[in-house]
This record gives sequence, structure tokens and C-alpha cells, in this order.
Amino acid sequence: MLEVSEFAMKVLSKADMVKRNKVKRVQTEREILCTANHPFIVTLHWSFQSSNCLYFIMDYCAGGEFFRALQRQPGRCLPEAWAKFYACEVLLALEYLHMMGFIYRDLKPENILMTAQGHIVLTDFDLSKGSAVQLTPQVLDKRGNLHTEPGIVTNSFVGTEEYIAPEVIKGFGHTSAVDWWTFGVLLFEFLFGTTPFRGQCRDDTFGHILDGEIHFPERVAYPAISKPCKDIIKHLLNIDASKRLGATHGACEVKNHPWFKGTKWELIRNQTPPIVPQITSEYDTRYFPTIEDDGLIDRLEAEALAQQQATTARTPTPTVAKPTTAPASTATADPFRDFDAVGKSASTAVLPPLPTPPAAASSTPAAHTPVIAPSPDAAPATSASSTTSQSQQ
Repeated sequence: MLEVSEFAMKVLSKADMVKRNKVKRVQTEREILCTANHPFIVTLHWSFQSSNCLYFIMDYCAGGEFFRALQRQPGRCLPEAWAKFYACEVLLALEYLHMMGFIYRDLKPENILMTAQGHIVLTDFDLSKGSAVQLTPQVLDKRGNLHTEPGIVTNSFVGTEEYIAPEVIKGFGHTSAVDWWTFGVLLFEFLFGTTPFRGQCRDDTFGHILDGEIHFPERVAYPAISKPCKDIIKHLLNIDASKRLGATHGACEVKNHPWFKGTKWELIRNQTPPIVPQITSEYDTRYFPTIEDDGLIDRLEAEALAQQQATTARTPTPTVAKPTTAPASTATADPFRDFDAVGKSASTAVLPPLPTPPAAASSTPAAHTPVIAPSPDAAPATSASSTTSQSQQ
């Protein structure tokens, strides 16, 4: 019998996913969550579907979104040592994703959750892109450095406005090097409380990104950052993707930069994080915004049941046996037919009832400038986080 813990449930409307052309992205997110097994990537325990909705049952990360943790710090930024700690955890997660053959493509504080212990995990993989061929890591030297970059080139215009890499804007194709660009932007935001290329509007921001000029503002709340720290940011934010730090051999290049000198990578998960949430109970949701239940799920299920009952009432009793093979049009009618139920914790796991009160699902707070299209699961209407999406992956 599995031990019942606290879970968070992410619910997606099937009709909304179809309407917004997000079916493939939902399948990609499920694929990543089903196969991932890493301390810094959110754990999926179960996934299943009803007639109108898709459900992901994941670990409840009681510390909330890391974006909000940043907002609570002096100057909305971190001391350099703290920034390095969290950068290490994000870097290890990116290394694992690349080793699995995926490009993340939407790294930002809003897509990072904090556990009750203070460690961070990546979430929201709907913009990720997977390789058709499984990656085999290559050993580069006697120190055990691995080449972990997936051989993917894609042209999709996706990402968050202030984090988008210059090669994505140009539209000539991009690789996993975009994740090292966004990693550099994230590190900059950790340290300065803002992104390096923010403009007055989207075109202004894109112009700054293509220009590539980096200005390091004065840090009022903390001492100035070190020279190695400035150096790694400059190398990560190289507008030439082929010369960007991490573009050739991946995470090992970044980990070997002088700024990370002395880091004990294998012990990161056992260290005490700089920020530890003050949790008073297993159901403490203080680090999540309060969102009123509008009854959407109940309405969708009620409508589906009513429709099913009406269809049954109108359908006459067949006088001949039904064909064993459905027509092709019927077989392809449901775009979510491959969204099978998954019990990751054990092969014979039975989904236990969710704790009461239910854990709050992840939401996206107001953060960066709104752009073309929001993420499919950005349910709160007040969300201003911007996820750009102009072409299907």
C-alpha cells in the first residue's frame, strides 16, 4: 500500500487544448513527466482523463513559485552565494533534460517551484521539444565530463518575451543552446531583480536582445557581484549561439566555469537551501495565491454526463451486431486517445483520495510583460506572465 502524501492536481480542459492547438504540447509535457526521475524536476505520480478534462497528480511543492520567493527578498534579488546555489539546482535539472533528449525552452522563475525543504524543481514542460532519436551521452575526458546536448534543430517561435534567445527571434532555427541563453537571463534576474533586456514594449525588448549589450546595474541591497559571475553571464548571453557557453558540450562546459569552482555537485541536494519556507502544517498553502473555485470542473463533468445521457436516450437499440473495428473517422476523433492513465509510483498503484483540503495547483503570477499567447494552463485571469507561441512545435 502506497503511503499517502500531499499532492497538487493540474487540470486542463480538453476543449481548450484543442481550441488553442495545444494537444501535442500536452502530450509532450506528459511524456517528460512520465519518464523524468530527478530531484530537481517535479514528480508526476498519476495522470488520467475524464470525458472533458486531463489531470496531472504531482508532488505538492509547499514553498510555492520561486518567482514569489524572489519578490520577497530585499531588492527582489539574491546574494551571489544564494544565486549560485539555486543556479546549481537549475543547471542539474537542465543537464538531465538535455540528456533525456529534450529542450526546455521556457525557463523562468514562474516555472520553478520550491519544495517545503527549500529546494527547487522545474515544472511546466508544454513548450519543450523532444528529439526523435534517444541521446547517448559521450564521455569527453578522464574527469568524467559528458556531452549531453540533444541534436535538435527547430523553428518554432516559442518562449517568454524577455527570455527568448536571439536565434529564436531571427527564425533561422534554434538548438538546445536556447536553454543556456535563458539560464543566463535567469541568473541575471536572480542577482538584479530584473531581466537584462527588458524594454518598453515587445519590439523594444526584442531589439535589445538582438543587440546583445549587457548592462550590470548597481546592487543596492547586496555587494557587487564578482568578476567570475559577470563573466559567466556574458558567456551565457552570447548572441552567437555557436559560441555560447554550453552550446558545444552542454552542461559540463557551464559547470567547469570558474564561477562554479569548488562546487560539490553530487552533494547539492543534501545541503540546506538558503531559503526555507515556514510551513506550519502539511496542508499549508500560504505561499500560493488564493483563487476562488469557479466550479469549472464540476460544470464540465456535468455537461459531459448530460450529453452522454441525452445521446443514450436518443440511440435506438441495435438489431445487428456492431462491427468490432470502428471506422477510421471515429478512431481518430479523440485527439487524447493516447493520454493513458499512468501510475508512476508503482505498477499496481491505485489512486488514493486527495488530501482534504486539496493542495493548491500551481498558478502563474503577474511577472513579465504580456505577449502573444499565454501558456495553456495559466488559469488565473490576473496572470501577466508571457508565453509566446506562434507555431506548433
